[in-house]
Amino acid sequence: MTTRRIAVRPAPLIATAILTVVTAIQLFPFVMMLWTSLTDPAHTRPGSFSLTGWTLANFRDAWASLDWPHLYLNSLGVVFLIAGLQVVLALPAAYALARLRFRGERVAFWLVILCMNVPAQVTAIPLFYALSRIGWLDTYQVLILPWIGSGFGVFLLRQFILSIPQSVFDAARIDKARPVALLWHIVLPNVRPAIMAFVTFSVVLHWNDLYWPSVMLRSNDAATVTYAIAQYAGPDSSISYGQQMAAAILAIAPLIALYLVAQRHLVRGLQLTSGGE
Repeated sequence: MTTRRIAVRPAPLIATAILTVVTAIQLFPFVMMLWTSLTDPAHTRPGSFSLTGWTLANFRDAWASLDWPHLYLNSLGVVFLIAGLQVVLALPAAYALARLRFRGERVAFWLVILCMNVPAQVTAIPLFYALSRIGWLDTYQVLILPWIGSGFGVFLLRQFILSIPQSVFDAARIDKARPVALLWHIVLPNVRPAIMAFVTFSVVLHWNDLYWPSVMLRSNDAATVTYAIAQYAGPDSSISYGQQMAAAILAIAPLIALYLVAQRHLVRGLQLTSGGE
């Protein structure tokens, strides 16, 4: 009678252990934030975990202290308008760079790469001067229009369009399809996973953006969630740590909901863009 030995490969075990440790490190601040938000202020100290005095009072006080429906509507309107306009502009540009041949094609592509590497702080002063001259400070359009061009969006969608077989475009051209028809009937249906992935990245990026609203806003009329949180729980604030953590959870709650809804499309888009199956 023979016994079958099961070979245990160390590499997957080591990779799993490393991923587990990294995940735990990444999740620890969020666990601490949630724990602190549920702890009674009388038992809350920075960097500590209290096992007594759990309460929802911090969430109640944080909700009552800010106009959350107004802030959510502001942020949702800003980030989804930015993402939508970015897709409208990036998709034709990506198609042109991927499938059309024209003079200056390589220069245009490298300009897109260059735009991806220019920090927002570099253009902030000239943009502030120009937008203040036309009276756009403290408005919704000042939060939206400077970001509707996305080099990353053009690059991501271009890489995805390159994965569509050239024969599909050739067959459509034989049927005398125009470029607009190619873009609408061939490119758009095939790049939806990449668009979902890009929209998710864009929404998260601009939802969490504090720098630009802090430069351009002067009141809470067009305030985003991050701008209001910074004013609410700033360095000079007397708000308790529990309320600050509760406000932070309320601020990221829509992003968590968005990820739960879009995670399948996000993973699929990244797999296809990178050439995976």
